[in-house]
Amino acid sequence: MPRATSAVLALLAGTLLAGCGWHPAGERPLPPALRVVYIDFSNAYDVTEPPVELALAQRLVSRGARVVADPQPGATVLKLNNLQERRDVLAIGQDGTAVEYRLTTQVSYELRDGRSVLIPEQTQSVSSEYSFNANQILAKEAEAKQLRDFIQGELADLLLLRLETQLNRPAAVAAPATAAGASPAS
Repeated sequence: MPRATSAVLALLAGTLLAGCGWHPAGERPLPPALRVVYIDFSNAYDVTEPPVELALAQRLVSRGARVVADPQPGATVLKLNNLQERRDVLAIGQDGTAVEYRLTTQVSYELRDGRSVLIPEQTQSVSSEYSFNANQILAKEAEAKQLRDFIQGELADLLLLRLETQLNRPAAVAAPATAAGASPAS
């Protein structure tokens, strides 16, 4: 009898979780606006695609979206700009050298669908701390690069989560785009 009770309880728990909208991570359906996406990244003086753009594209594709290389009719445009990476000193050793840092990565984003602004420009940031030992400089430089890549992956996860959340809000109504400096008609 305990086996049957366990099975009934597991079935009941699964039904309750499915009924409340819970899904395993990465298995939520994408909002319609994210099914075909063009990622428009602009960052002055940067010639390579940053890890955040690549990670975001990978996450969208893994969730069933189609990421297009050029803007096309019907594609939602996710504009990423002002990617900034900052390294702040948190602690200084007895010899006056920095021994602990905080890496912060920040990006601005906006989501447009044709002439409508689905999500107005916002900023998202992620930070992480790491220690530094001058005796292990090569290992620490590699660790800092790995940490930067990890932070940008985290940033991509947060961006996708925020986009989904804002697009799934019942009050998410598209605002018409206005030209720079122009005021919306009353």
